[in-house]
Amino acid sequence: MLRSVMSTLVLLALGSQDRTADAYDYNKYHSMDEISAWMNQIERENSDVVSSMIYGQTYEERNITLLKIGFKSTMEKKAVWIDCGIHAREWIAPAFCQHFVKEILDSYETDSNMNMLFKNLDFYITPVLNMDGYIYSWMDNTTRLWRKSRSPGTKDCACFGTDLNRNFYANWGMVGISRNCCSEVYNGHTALSEPEAQAVTDFLGKHQNNILCYLTIHSYGQLILVPYGHPNISAPNYNELMEVGLAAAKAIKAVHGKDYKVGSSPDVLYPNSGSSRDFARLIGIPYSFTFELRDNGTYGFTLPEDQIQPTCQEAYQGAMSIINHVHDKTFRSAAIMVTATLWTTLTALWISSTNVF
Repeated sequence: MLRSVMSTLVLLALGSQDRTADAYDYNKYHSMDEISAWMNQIERENSDVVSSMIYGQTYEERNITLLKIGFKSTMEKKAVWIDCGIHAREWIAPAFCQHFVKEILDSYETDSNMNMLFKNLDFYITPVLNMDGYIYSWMDNTTRLWRKSRSPGTKDCACFGTDLNRNFYANWGMVGISRNCCSEVYNGHTALSEPEAQAVTDFLGKHQNNILCYLTIHSYGQLILVPYGHPNISAPNYNELMEVGLAAAKAIKAVHGKDYKVGSSPDVLYPNSGSSRDFARLIGIPYSFTFELRDNGTYGFTLPEDQIQPTCQEAYQGAMSIINHVHDKTFRSAAIMVTATLWTTLTALWISSTNVF
């Protein structure tokens, strides 16, 4: 009797989990608790291709966790990094990361291109980097537009928070920042003063030789930004970054007709320094981009939920345009080199054999 009751309870629990999985709404904004539960569920239901990794803690001691997605390998693979939610009020960014995970997991078994990406690449995806700030932005209407982290200010300043995207060790403190700790672009009392920026820095440092592409997702403005934020510094592969970015903007426009501008931040937005995008390029990650999602200011940071789906659909195509370019250049170039080497070897052997006679 007891065994029968326990079996029934287990079945009910499993059924409840399935209904939860089916009911997860990608067209709504979700709290941090809901996103964390979703991450656990994604890992549990896709354990053959998904694992999670804690790579740091926030100021308020929450674990910063990423999802690692791709076919398992005994060797470390090349990788693509995507982070969302570095600025707390940009709720559409975490929504995009969730949409991106859903799309690639839904397609890798039936789409040969995605299957190839899973074989050759790992995706490192952080749905919410600034967890403390994101949770604070959900408290009530007075905190909805909170941008920064939640660390306290210096002893002579009662304000809280640092702009995490001004805190990285990349031309830190040079342009587009404030030394006033109450400012929304306060860059911290030192570079990497914030544990969130330090966590990303440490992870990238350990994997910099394998990460091919760095995508950081923000809002708003409908922009694709390339390094660098300083007006007098250009990336060594600036022309290629622009070419790849313009192709991504074209892919975005093809979905719902939205125009995205492409350029360095000083050219199409404003100068800044200490960004994660610039840091990634500075340490040698060749393809580094910031996406500023919808809209152009009508709703700004409070983009309505009925725009989540179209925003994520178009941004997904833009991101995949970049990722496919990076993959093809890396792996097809390698294949061409192997073929050329083999052909040279065979030719040399043929010439040697003819000389014998």
